[in-house]
Amino acid sequence: MSPRLTLEEHQDLATALAGVREELQKRSAQLAAAYPQAGPEAVPEYLLIEALRVLESVRYELDAMVGREYPEDDTREVYYPGDGQGSTWRPLRQR
Repeated sequence: MSPRLTLEEHQDLATALAGVREELQKRSAQLAAAYPQAGPEAVPEYLLIEALRVLESVRYELDAMVGREYPEDDTREVYYPGDGQGSTWRPLRQR
């Protein structure tokens, strides 16, 4: 089995994923302002919203993993640093 991510690698990945999330949100809002909300022209924004849902599920799963891998460390805010989403987000699928 390959080695697990270190806590520092989790923190780096969390920062990168938060940046991707921010960019997807920005681009989704840009498309929503520029194109109709229904019909074929709405498809790109819809797909960005779906991508955001998948990304949030990835963050949720990784947040649970880092908590299991480093229970002795305070890992509650690695993937959800102060944004309050960790307690309200639910993944696309439950295991």
